[in-house]
Amino acid sequence: MQPLAERLRPVTLDELVGQEHLTGKDSILRKAIEKGMIPSMILWGPPGVGKTTIANIIAHTLQVPFYTLSAISAGVKEVREVIEMARRQRHAVLFIDEIHRFNKSQQDALLGAVEKGIITLIGATTENPSFEVNAAVLSRSQVYVLKPLGKEQLMQLLQQAMERDEWLRSKKIELKETSALFNISGGDARKLLNLFELVVTTLQEEPIVITDQKVMDIAQQRVAIYDKSGEQHYDIISAFIKSIRGSDPNAAVYWLARMIEGGEDVKFIARRLVILASEDIGNANPNALLLATNCFQAVNMIGYPESRIILSQCVTYLAASAKSNASYMAINKAQSAVSNTGDLPVPMHIRNAPTKLMKDMGYSQGYAYAHDFEKNFVEQEFLPDALKGTKFYDPGNNPREDELRRYLKALWKEKYNY
Repeated sequence: MQPLAERLRPVTLDELVGQEHLTGKDSILRKAIEKGMIPSMILWGPPGVGKTTIANIIAHTLQVPFYTLSAISAGVKEVREVIEMARRQRHAVLFIDEIHRFNKSQQDALLGAVEKGIITLIGATTENPSFEVNAAVLSRSQVYVLKPLGKEQLMQLLQQAMERDEWLRSKKIELKETSALFNISGGDARKLLNLFELVVTTLQEEPIVITDQKVMDIAQQRVAIYDKSGEQHYDIISAFIKSIRGSDPNAAVYWLARMIEGGEDVKFIARRLVILASEDIGNANPNALLLATNCFQAVNMIGYPESRIILSQCVTYLAASAKSNASYMAINKAQSAVSNTGDLPVPMHIRNAPTKLMKDMGYSQGYAYAHDFEKNFVEQEFLPDALKGTKFYDPGNNPREDELRRYLKALWKEKYNY
């Protein structure tokens, strides 16, 4: 018998649970599918939220030749074979699961066929396509972001399973508690349904009363310790980041080891360190971003297993560094101001004036060139009138940013209340 998740896989958009922003009434993707004119696309989202299902629905709806490749097992040879078959059929849809695992030469093999319309490419990825998908492929594809499933949607999946699946309908099941099912599955619909089926199969009772304790007991016996595409992936990277943010190098290097031993992509780890270096350290220690960036480049050059040493050096340095989220908070505040105030006009004195007409209109008039003044500073307003005096960047409480605060206060006096 097929796994429950396969038996219940939707064949129409109306059967799909979640992703209403893409597949709901009047949504962009639904309109494209209904018109039979879909673009090449990258479906980006966490595991088990509908990427493969949407690809299958597209194939079922369009009724065109449909080919599936897994980036784990397929190479350039398999890609070219599919393109040749599509050429003979004049057009086909090619679905590539985990497209981020394709290297540059494999992705390059797709380009010509996509450009000429021989294939419509649908790629699925759990990783940010900006980093992992060839820029040329990405520029020829529409990126659709799939959202994690919430508790209401997960409960809807369980209810559907008990109503629609013939085998489950023959059982008397009471869902007394569901937290363990939801937590272990981590919002992954496929994992949820297959775990639910495992629990029902294992429990030898009538009626079958599902509790959190029963689910935990069964899951601990059967669920893998580290699943790169499941809940453990997200829990451990969370523990890793929080340990570095919390300045605990021992815990940080432990969680690093857990990820490495679990087969995590070292580039994924290095990329997270670059983000953390700005988000959690920032100007408290500007060298952190330099080291993290160099770490990312080195990991790409060296590869595993030696890259584990480079990662360990970077992780312990970042964990032991002074911390500040002031830059992160500054851009959040600034973006919020932009959202609330809209496109405020640029003050006339700091506008560009490349032509005589613009100069005559007052563009750049009154601008003071800082380098013409003592200490290369002259007080003038750079924000739009509606935001005069607004403070976005508030230096953190650490030696480096205390120095920045003193410097800014010496320049601006009380203007920004530093």
